Order: sequence, then C-alpha cells, then structure tokens
Amino acid sequence: MVTRCPAWGHPEPSLNSQWLSLLLLLLLLPGPPPALGMEDASFPHLGESSQPPPRACPPRCSCPRADTVDCAGLDLRVFPDNITRAVQHLSLQNNQLQELPYNELSRLSGLRTLNLHNNRISSEGLPDEAFESLTQLQHIYVAHNKLSEAPQFLPRSLRVADLAANEVTEIFPLTFGEKPALRSVYLHNNQLSNAGLPPDAFHGSQAVVTLSLSSNRLSYVPPSLPSSLERLHLQNNLISKVPRGALSRQTHLRELYLQYNQLTDRGLDATTFRFTSYPALSTHHPQVGISSLRLSGPVLNNPPPTRSTRPPTLGAQPDADPLSPASKLHCLEYLDLSHNQLAAVPAGLPRTLAVLHLGRNRIRRVEAARLRGLRGLRYLLLQHNQLGAAGLPAGALRPLRGLHTLHLYGNGLDRVPQALPRRLRALVLPHNRVTTLGAHDLAATPRLAELNLAYNRLASARVHRRAFHRLRALCSLDLAGNQLTLLPSGLPASLHTLRLQRNQLRALEPEPLAGLDQLQELCLAHNRLRVGDIGPGTWHELQALQVLDLSHNELSFVPPDLPEALEELHLQGNRISHVGPEAFLSTPRLRALFLRANRLHMTSIAPEAFLGLPHLRVVDTTGNPEPVLVQLPPTAPRRPRAEGP
Repeated sequence: MVTRCPAWGHPEPSLNSQWLSLLLLLLLLPGPPPALGMEDASFPHLGESSQPPPRACPPRCSCPRADTVDCAGLDLRVFPDNITRAVQHLSLQNNQLQELPYNELSRLSGLRTLNLHNNRISSEGLPDEAFESLTQLQHIYVAHNKLSEAPQFLPRSLRVADLAANEVTEIFPLTFGEKPALRSVYLHNNQLSNAGLPPDAFHGSQAVVTLSLSSNRLSYVPPSLPSSLERLHLQNNLISKVPRGALSRQTHLRELYLQYNQLTDRGLDATTFRFTSYPALSTHHPQVGISSLRLSGPVLNNPPPTRSTRPPTLGAQPDADPLSPASKLHCLEYLDLSHNQLAAVPAGLPRTLAVLHLGRNRIRRVEAARLRGLRGLRYLLLQHNQLGAAGLPAGALRPLRGLHTLHLYGNGLDRVPQALPRRLRALVLPHNRVTTLGAHDLAATPRLAELNLAYNRLASARVHRRAFHRLRALCSLDLAGNQLTLLPSGLPASLHTLRLQRNQLRALEPEPLAGLDQLQELCLAHNRLRVGDIGPGTWHELQALQVLDLSHNELSFVPPDLPEALEELHLQGNRISHVGPEAFLSTPRLRALFLRANRLHMTSIAPEAFLGLPHLRVVDTTGNPEPVLVQLPPTAPRRPRAEGP
C-alpha cells in the first residue's frame, strides 16, 4: 500500500485552512482601532514582569514577611517612614531613637508587637496619645530607655509590657489597669517608690501572673497587687516591712522574691505568710476615682488624664485595710528572704513551701516550732548566718521530713548537726569549724548522696573509721581544705567523686581506696605527696577513674601504674624534670595531660612517650624553664562515610 503525501505548494483543502482564511479576511476588513485601556491588564506586556510588585520596606530595614518589619540595630535616630499599614510586628530595638511621632505610630493600627528595647526614648518623646490607635497591641518592649514616667495609657489588648531599666518614678491607673489579657509586667531596675505606685494600678487586670518590681526604691510590699499573681519579684529594694494583709489576696502566688532588702523580724509577723481570720465586719468600701469607672467600649474614646493627675491615696498607707478578706498563700513554693537582717526563722511559713532561702541573714538559732508543718520543704538554705555551736539544737530540723538539701556553710558550726531528717540527700557544711567526725554523726542520714565538709578543721585522728559506714548511697564527698594527713578509712564504695585537695597528705596507701571501683574523679591537689610515698597498688582498684588531679605536690616524675580508664591527668606545679617512654603505658585512654610549671626542658619528654595514646589531644607544658618539644601521636584515620547508590 502506498501512502500519498500532498505535494509542496498544493495543499489539500481542510477545515483548518478554511478557518485560517476566514480569520485573515476579518483582519483585513476596515474598522476602528482598538480603544486605549482595553488591553488585558493581567497579560504581561513587553518590559513588564508577571511577578507581584515588591512590598514597601523602609530603607536598610528587612521585611521577611508581609506583616513584619525589622529595623533593629541600624543606629536610627528618626522613626522610619514608609512602614506598611499591614505591619503587625515592628522591631526597632538597639537604635538611637529619642521620640515616637504620633502621626507615624497612629497609622499602624494593626500592630501586635512593638519592640523599642535599648533606645533613648524619654517621657517627653512619648506623647500621651502615642498608643491610642494601637487597639490590637499585645506585646510592648520599652526596656533600657530613658523614661521617667510610664505611659499614661496602654492599650486594653496588652498581654506583655516590659518597661525595665528606665528611670520610671511613677505609673498611672491606666498604664496597667483595665487590661483583662495582661499576663506579664516588667518594671525592674527603675526608681519606683511606693508613692509612685497607685493603689489601683492593676484594677481590672486580674490575669497578671508575673510582676517584676525588683531593683527599685520600694520601702514596703505594695498592697492591692493582682490576685492572679504567680511570680512576684521584689528583690533589691528598700523593703523593711510586709504590711499586714498585703499578700492576703495572692492565693495563686508560687514564687516570692524578697532578697536583698532590709527586712527585720519586726517587719514580718505570724500573719505575713499565713493569715488568720478577721472579725466578720462589713468589708464594703465604695470605690473612688479611676478604678471605679466601668469602661464600656474602647478606653480611647475618653481622653487620658493629664500627667499631673494623681489617683486618690485611699489604701496607700503601709498597713493594708485590716478588713480585707482573709486568705492564705495556698500555692507558695519558693520563698527567698536571703540577704536581709532577720535574726530568726519567720513564723507562720506556708506549708506548701518547697524552697526556703534564708542565707546571709543574722539568724542565731533555729527553732523546731518555726518549721513545724513544712513537711514538703525540699531545700533549706541557711548559709552565712550566725548559728554558732548552739544555734542548731538536736532535732531542730526533724519536722522537715521531706528535706532533700541543707546548706549550712559559713555558720561557725563545730560539729555536724544531730538528728537530721532521714531523707536528706545533700548536706553542705563548708567553711565551718567542724573538728570531729564521729562514728554516729552521719548515721541518721543513710540516703546522703552529697556531703560537703570542705574547709573545716578535720584532722585524720578525729575522723572515725566508721564515720561513713552508713552512707551507702554517697556519690560525692568533699573534704578539701582540712588538716588530713592520711586518706580516711571506710569510704563508701558508691563514691563517684572524692575531693581531698589542700590538705596535708603525705602518703597514699591502697587500703583506703580499696573497693572504690565506681570512683570517677579524685582530686589530691595541693598536698605534700611524693612518688615514693604512693604505695604499690594504690591505683589498682580504681577501675573507673577518669580524672586524677595530682597537681601542686612534690612529684619528681609521673607516678607509675596509673588507672587504665584515666582520661585526664593533672600534674602541673610539681617537680617533674623528665618523662620517660613508658610513663603512660598503663593509660591508653588518656585525652588531656597537664604538665605546666614543672622543671621540663626542651627534650625532657621522650619522643615515644605518647605513642600508645591515640586519644591524646591536649598536652600543656607552658610555664616550664624551656619550651618543651611535644610530639603528639598521629590521629586515627576517620572511617569513610557510607554513601548511597
């Protein structure tokens, strides 16, 4: 069968050719030219792109999203223009701005986050009406500026307000009041006194959970704080008193920070933290002033008060209204009263406490009655007080059945406290005057995992051989800075860390270290050890030892037969003048070796000394008489990375 093809120049008539002829005829017919503006606007014309036009962004700023403008760290001195009205997150921190122009800010009605951290904005540069139009603002950060007064009005929609590290001396009722969604307020590092904090400062803002007023000039705990608070920071003020009832509404408070103040026993009483019922009298008080206004609609419809307007002083006295409803701190878990002037443990402490910090006070005696009921207390910190020999009588801490950690360093104690809680896990007693460790001093605390007796006055003759017998869970023992001449006997086999630096050790024998097959770190620095005083087999049973510190002793060469698991060896500050080729044959896992400040010369280390140490990465020989020639072993070749097909 032969297929016939049409000859060139003589095409066969078809339906397509007929339509083509008709189209040419229509194009040749006379008619009016197409009208201007009739082109398809969506069709890309010559010289145009089919991509959407770029978003407007201020010069030098970045706009990673349509709702985000980032102008941080550009040394700007003028508020940037050309900010899109659609912006929701505006970052201007770390610039040199001194003022916020109302006409520019008022355009950004959809703003949710405004970050002005670390500029030079003063109260004069912040107009009263600056935030009127920002009805959706949720987060404002104006920390590290030069505000002397807080803004008189902040939007009702606010959730987080950070005005820390300014020079604020005054806030106003509508700065933080009437903000039902407000959660966190940061006012630390300002110059606020009680006079600058109105009693209705948080009226209508009952969702605040975090309030930071630390590092100000408050002289007493402010009354009328939000009842919703969970964290209250008042540290580093001038507080000498917690007025009766000042905390009566804080039923949700979990953390209270009052350290670095001027609190005395007179400034706290039995009702400060645990309140008693008041007489059933009428507690109705008509509200006066701005806090009594029930706002309907946007607050901005009413002009803000002038800067000279002051709220009424009703309730601003140091003592809160004695007719306030009674309550208790049902949720308080963390209380920090350290660095004050307390002479006794406060009375009426909440039973819910888990952490009580009383360090750096003037406490002379701890009474069991003050701690009764605190069965859930886990951490008690009493360091740097004035307890002395009689300040902690036997059984004083017995009510604390759940106590985990006890800090007592720097108290002048002459012995380990007696009748400690049986569940105690950490006992921290450094920098006292303990001279004796008897056979039964630690018998009541068999669960101890950490014992710190550093920098006391313990001598080897006064440490009983069964002093640690009951401590079968002990992992860390610190006896540094005492007067020990021999290793203590009867050390628990559970030890992971043993610190004996800065004693007077002159000899090491294998018996005290026998059975310590879990020991991972041993510090013997700053003693008087010589190689000849280390008995044969001393390191034999230390199969898990990874860190050994023998620095600042009197060693003349590397001790032989060191533990095989050793990874870090400190020998600095000795008298080592030569390192032989077999010095580290027993330590194939060594990673770091410190030989600084010895008596090594350029060729004092044998070239073969490190050949069997494939993991060695650090050899420190600085501070020797001459620069030392160190030849590290070649690194192990890396395994080739498996590649896919």
